Amino acid sequence: MTTDWMKDESLKNISPYKLEFLQALVFESSKLRKEQLLPFLMNVAKRGKDSNIAFSDEEIDAIVAVLKKHASPEDISKMEKILAMRAKK
Repeated sequence: MTTDWMKDESLKNISPYKLEFLQALVFESSKLRKEQLLPFLMNVAKRGKDSNIAFSDEEIDAIVAVLKKHASPEDISKMEKILAMRAKK
């Protein structure tokens, strides 16, 4: 996935710093197997907290919608699994 998704108009109110953080995560997570996702997400949460990065529900919804426009079916499936884990919190 390229960085084109970051230029989507619906993300204009989200800090570029947050979007760069997400882009790095997209690349890091792209080669993970299913069993690696939960530890990865726990690490991401810690990194976000350490960097004072937090996303509102509205930001998350906008980001997911944009990422889905630019993602492969396999990547969309991964996103949906991650979102399902997030919803179980």
